[in-house]
Amino acid sequence: QVQLVQSGGGLVQPGGSLRLSCVASSSFFRSAILDWYRQAPGEQRALVATISSGGSSTNYADSLKGRFAVSRDNAKNTAYLQMNDLKPEDTAVYYCSLSAYNIWGQGTQVTVSS
Repeated sequence: QVQLVQSGGGLVQPGGSLRLSCVASSSFFRSAILDWYRQAPGEQRALVATISSGGSSTNYADSLKGRFAVSRDNAKNTAYLQMNDLKPEDTAVYYCSLSAYNIWGQGTQVTVSS
């Protein structure tokens, strides 16, 4: 079973940046589409971004286009979510996922606050 281990969350001021990482335990990762989700308090989990297995195709939630960027380095079995110009409404727990296989990272808290 592939495991996903996340890192990179934390507290940041509005306008700041963070990069989340998601490391897979197996090269199976390289053949799978990867998604990033987030869940804010009291809300349902929402899709943030998707990247194809090879990394050539990406999609974003409309409200995040231009601020967030998803990427992956298959040689390192790692995906990234670069988040720029962060806003308080971006505060949430962020998850990476190989959704088609119901494999999830443990989640990482991102808090945007002054």
